[in-house]
Amino acid sequence: MEHSDPGANPEAPLGALRDQIDAVDQEVMSLLIRRLELVGEVGKLKGEHGLPIYAPDRERSMIAARRAEAERRGLSPDLIEDVLRRCMREAYAHEKNLGFTRQAPDLGPIVIVGGAGQMGQLFGRMLRLSGYDVRQLDRDDWSRAEELLDGAGMVLVSVPISDTVEVLHQLPPLPHDCLLVDLTSTKVAPMAAMLEIHPGPVLGLHPMFGPDVDNLAKQVVAYVPGRIPDASTWLLEQIRLWGARLHEISAEDHDHAMGLIQAQRHFATFADGLHLVREDRSIDELLSLSSPIYRLELIMIGRLFGQDPELYADIIMASPDNLALIERYHDRFAEALEILRAGDREAFIARFREIGEWFGAHADRFRAESQSLLAHADAQR
Repeated sequence: MEHSDPGANPEAPLGALRDQIDAVDQEVMSLLIRRLELVGEVGKLKGEHGLPIYAPDRERSMIAARRAEAERRGLSPDLIEDVLRRCMREAYAHEKNLGFTRQAPDLGPIVIVGGAGQMGQLFGRMLRLSGYDVRQLDRDDWSRAEELLDGAGMVLVSVPISDTVEVLHQLPPLPHDCLLVDLTSTKVAPMAAMLEIHPGPVLGLHPMFGPDVDNLAKQVVAYVPGRIPDASTWLLEQIRLWGARLHEISAEDHDHAMGLIQAQRHFATFADGLHLVREDRSIDELLSLSSPIYRLELIMIGRLFGQDPELYADIIMASPDNLALIERYHDRFAEALEILRAGDREAFIARFREIGEWFGAHADRFRAESQSLLAHADAQR
């Protein structure tokens, strides 16, 4: 029986195998290029026929079929799904640049108030890709406001939360059939102001994403119907074509939900950051000792502080209701701390189970969904 020479140099056979892997990688890249070419053809057809770039039923069925095929062929279904989802993200970004069917072909110019801001630029770009005439009205343009707004089919207000109501009241009278829309992350006060200053159609929008997204596929846009809902149908349909999911909600329900989703969550992250600063341990040391889940949590805390502090101050302090909500959060934190002070293990377990019952089946689903996020965080080490 022959044995390999323990003193033999493994570099030669390793080099040959690595060359073969490199060749396979070249084939994979060629196939990805071909896939994007086919995506481009799909995008053109969707644009011609007014179809949204995101088709959830098609995506679900395709992923399920590929997972089943991977299992039959001895591949990890999770690996195949990860690769395909990354390909689809690139495909959505590629399709977006091909343009969209214009849903209101006879609409007059669209004026974005605050169009130089990041969110204003994003919506301006999407509207131009859809064939609309888009103008900007920014801080230095108010002397030309009447000229820019003349004949406007839609006015889209995208300014800081703290300035929105004041800016709305500064607008000159708009054409009666002009659609007035805001993009603010609070809705009660802006909706009231828009309905007060404009007798025509009104719609409230809240994009549930930041301006740094490369496309709107799978993003959520909340909308609050205002006056003459039929006059805003074209805009909602346009947003659907961009790939976003729309969620209708009242202004009051929206602001309460945003208190939980945004104000309280951002404040808790702010407090986490403040605590880390006061403890003053090396971030590199914390990362080197982190499990994937703590690394991801630390990433999410740090992500907040790489952004505009004025934006987050506005979000958190936008409403007295947010303060009341955060005070209730403080009280519940104190309740949990008291369990810890008392060393009451049974009370902790009881509360833990109570919370788990509230989450119900979502707890197991969230645990499964988080595995890919944790794996991705671990891969970035």
